[in-house]
Amino acid sequence: MKDAKQQFMDAMMFRHACKIFDDTKKISDEDFSFLLEVVRVSPSSFGFEPWKLLVLQNPDVREKLLPAVWGAQRQLPTCSHYVVFLARKDKFMRAGSDYIEYMMHEIQQLPEDIIEGKRKKYQTFQESDFEILDERAMFDWACRQCYIALGNMMTAAAAIGIDSCPVEGFAAAPVQDILVQEGLLDAEDFGVAVMCAFGYRVRDPREKTRKAMEDIVAVVE
Repeated sequence: MKDAKQQFMDAMMFRHACKIFDDTKKISDEDFSFLLEVVRVSPSSFGFEPWKLLVLQNPDVREKLLPAVWGAQRQLPTCSHYVVFLARKDKFMRAGSDYIEYMMHEIQQLPEDIIEGKRKKYQTFQESDFEILDERAMFDWACRQCYIALGNMMTAAAAIGIDSCPVEGFAAAPVQDILVQEGLLDAEDFGVAVMCAFGYRVRDPREKTRKAMEDIVAVVE
């Protein structure tokens, strides 16, 4: 257990927001498949997996995106793999939607009595607990689930010596338009949640800086 803890902390200390990658080094298919599997088995609220991933390896598509992705001007041209997390729109994520029913019946394979209870709980969660009934709030909630998977993916990458950089620095509308024009996105179904570049660093980062534990944790006994 001690070794497992140290290995995990080593990965956390290794990970940083890599600003430029070694464009001569590529992540192996085996290693990147492992990272995608980490996303696939990541948790999401109610287990409804509102994400879809675009792995943009086409240099022409990357070049077209570059003007709209101001937060990845050095990462996008140099990284080995560039991932766009898409989040499902509210028509999928509303209680009672065909997608939610599909997830409970076909993917989660729950008994009918459990489905009925979960359906009611999910509706209460949306309507009164979190009040996420409008279109934007529902999409933002779906995006938050994508961030859970992204965090796991970046930590898993660090554990096997792969660098990453999460990217929120982009103009959403132009990026969406480009992906639609390229036939990569149906804007009625999905929106862009977040992006991430993966590859190998060209230089080591400066020492990690964080607030002290007492500044971020309050224990209530």
